[in-house]
Amino acid sequence: MSNSDPSAVHGVSSVHAARLFVGSCLALIATAVAFAVIGDIMGALKTHFVLTNEQVGWIGGAALWGFTLSIIVLGPFCDALGMKRLLGFAFLCHMAGPAIMIFANGFTMLFAGALVLAIGNGTVEAVCNPLVATLYPDDKTTRLNKFHMWFPGGIVIGGLACFGLAQLGVMSWKLRLCLIMIPALVYGFLAMGQTYPVTERVRSGISFGGMMKATLMRPLFIIMFLCMGLTASLELGPNRWIPSILQAGGMHGILVLVWITGLMAVLRYFAGPFVHKFSPTGLLLGSAIISGAGLYWLSYAESIKMALAASTVFAVGVCYFWPTMVGLVAERVPKGGALALALMGGMGMLASGMIASPLIGKIADQHLNDKLSAVETVAVIEKIAVEFPKLQAEAKNELKNDFQPSIDTARAFLDKVKTLPAGELPQPETANALRTALGANIKAPVVDEAAKILNPADNYGGRIAFRMMAPSAIVLVLVFGILYISDRQRGGYKVEKITE
Repeated sequence: MSNSDPSAVHGVSSVHAARLFVGSCLALIATAVAFAVIGDIMGALKTHFVLTNEQVGWIGGAALWGFTLSIIVLGPFCDALGMKRLLGFAFLCHMAGPAIMIFANGFTMLFAGALVLAIGNGTVEAVCNPLVATLYPDDKTTRLNKFHMWFPGGIVIGGLACFGLAQLGVMSWKLRLCLIMIPALVYGFLAMGQTYPVTERVRSGISFGGMMKATLMRPLFIIMFLCMGLTASLELGPNRWIPSILQAGGMHGILVLVWITGLMAVLRYFAGPFVHKFSPTGLLLGSAIISGAGLYWLSYAESIKMALAASTVFAVGVCYFWPTMVGLVAERVPKGGALALALMGGMGMLASGMIASPLIGKIADQHLNDKLSAVETVAVIEKIAVEFPKLQAEAKNELKNDFQPSIDTARAFLDKVKTLPAGELPQPETANALRTALGANIKAPVVDEAAKILNPADNYGGRIAFRMMAPSAIVLVLVFGILYISDRQRGGYKVEKITE
């Protein structure tokens, strides 16, 4: 029976391949909309809750590395727990995570909500990668690229929805979080009442222990596992920060992210010819070269035209990384089953969430002071310390508390700066003092002055972080180059089959 038959899979007439594939794609769309929404509201969370770039990086990172918790814990037991149950669990997380963030009262609840949301995202990856590979065993890499096109595709959907709300004057970050629940409700409906196929590994009679051995004792898998950390960091780390960093530079950052992810979705849809012409290892080699060059160029973007040009190169570079890495492991380490695919996805999200995203925020914090004039900055914060108490005295009772964080941080900055050499600004007190003035949501000339100082500095620090990440692509060029040459010497790329 053809694996493209929409009504049955591997002789099981009750398994509807088309519906399961569409449901998987919608689950990935929910994951991607979550990515777009969290990226879009990072600036709003920073000002509303008075957070540092590093704290925001941890929230954004939790929405990534929390993915790892579920994919590594649940992925290897996908067969034992059942794909249907796990997809139902993902649905619950996609509903609960945004709700926790909507009712958050500070960093801890925001972090917890992002983590729950990420656990749902990871469960989708843990279930749907082996599901798609099982539904289409003769065309895994191409089908996984088409499945994964809905991650950037979903980011486009989420990004445009966020932008549309902003154009309508609806600035609520809470309403944006509700967008995640819409595709979740649809895939929840599609997943109900369906029969799921057993994975290729189970169908072939390979034991759990055999799966462990085939995965962890295979040098090729170890190499790909480590490289997954770098490829995912190059893709997801910068993409997490692009809206916020470019927005600080006066550009429509969310539109740039929409452009990047839209281009990625189109390229992934047409992945088949590229995979067959260049082979997965050749495609990964080219991607490493182009992605490093694109990210380095993006770090110099100071206008929307330059940002779009550089982001186009960056998008072409990173678009095939994730699905081709997963597809290569599915084709070359087939006995690794759900475990191998889960570890690959888990490593990607762990590296990008726990290392790349917070690291970009930390580097941005370290370098933003380089763009600040000490004299001008101190003068503006002195104005905040003087004018905000006056505004607080004039405010209505229910608004008086809105001024206090700005007053406290401004005074803490002024106390700290007195202990430092002339011309030196304290970190992170400087950025916090400016940021809390913006977070008070008060219309006053001094707030405009604070924004005029802080935003270019935030943009500069973020671009420096991109520049420092770009050289990591050199490592990937070396590794993928060796694998590609090795394949050529052996007569070309070979797909391994399991004898049932």
